Amino acid sequence: MAEGETYCVVYQQLRDVIIEQQRKIRVFEELVKQQEEKTAYREEFEAVVKELEVRTLKLIEDEKLEHAKTKALLSKESEKLQFALGEIEILMKQLDREKKAFENALESIKNKALKESTKNDMLKSKCNEIENQMEKQDGILNIKEDQIKNLNQLLEKQKDTLRQKVTDFEIQKQQDAYIAQVLKDKKRKTFGKFHHAPK
Repeated sequence: MAEGETYCVVYQQLRDVIIEQQRKIRVFEELVKQQEEKTAYREEFEAVVKELEVRTLKLIEDEKLEHAKTKALLSKESEKLQFALGEIEILMKQLDREKKAFENALESIKNKALKESTKNDMLKSKCNEIENQMEKQDGILNIKEDQIKNLNQLLEKQKDTLRQKVTDFEIQKQQDAYIAQVLKDKKRKTFGKFHHAPK
């Protein structure tokens, strides 16, 4: 074989080797690029997951704090209600005793007035005086009854407020639970896509 032909063959083989190496380099560069993209996606994904976990933990902590506040408020309001109910019961018993005492006194005086005709004028005067006192006491009793009605209305308002707070707390709790579940499902789905992604 002539020297020129040998040179051409060697050159051609060398050229083929270079072309093949360039092709492999391009393939390798493409693989490196894809790996870098996967790494960037993984880092972004892990950052999102970490942020979701932080938000979820904050939601849970906020829920615990709100629950503790609501529980303390309910306990405090319950003590107020119990105290008010005790006051009402005492007032009702006192009113009942006073009414019975005045009724008995009035009945006794009327009976004596009928039996003691000689003391009729005096008894009438006493009856008028007692009736005036009764009217005054009735006025006082009416004021106390109005106070009791106002206390009952206040209690009803406090009960409604407590019911509303409990309802709001339950709604908030359900919303927080729903958000936590959505985040959990989203995290699971995202991890599933990542683990099953083609390599």
